[in-house]
Amino acid sequence: MNQPPQRSVCERIGHALAFEFIAVATSAPALALLMDKPLVQMGALTLMFSTVAMLWNMLFNYWFDGAQRRLGFHRGLWARLVHASLFELGLIVVLVPLAAWWLSISLLEALVLDIGLILFFLPYTVAFNWIYDVLRARWTGLGGSRSVSQTL
Repeated sequence: MNQPPQRSVCERIGHALAFEFIAVATSAPALALLMDKPLVQMGALTLMFSTVAMLWNMLFNYWFDGAQRRLGFHRGLWARLVHASLFELGLIVVLVPLAAWWLSISLLEALVLDIGLILFFLPYTVAFNWIYDVLRARWTGLGGSRSVSQTL
């Protein structure tokens, strides 16, 4: 069985902070430009999104690690696609109403905005977590020198 090592609370926090820092730094300016909104307004929205996503990230990854330990699946491409998809679906439930309220737009417009964000975050989530796992394996000595392409 291919079971991941347990991750500490500190590691989970570091993982989530790195993920969200990169996401906010790239998405706030892009959204401000695309939506013709002030950077401050979009920056505040992305920080709110980030806070929700960070908490969800830690909780969801804890559950996902537990599922992997119980079911013994390998974290190949399909598991990572399922991981990213379920993570993003969970965010939709909270983020669409938040965006509609903050930007004074309809739920449908907020859903369209969220779909646009998902188109960015699905590949970003897969890539970030994959690279993180490869680097973590190298840092901890648990994965040898495998590259991302070798983990397919």
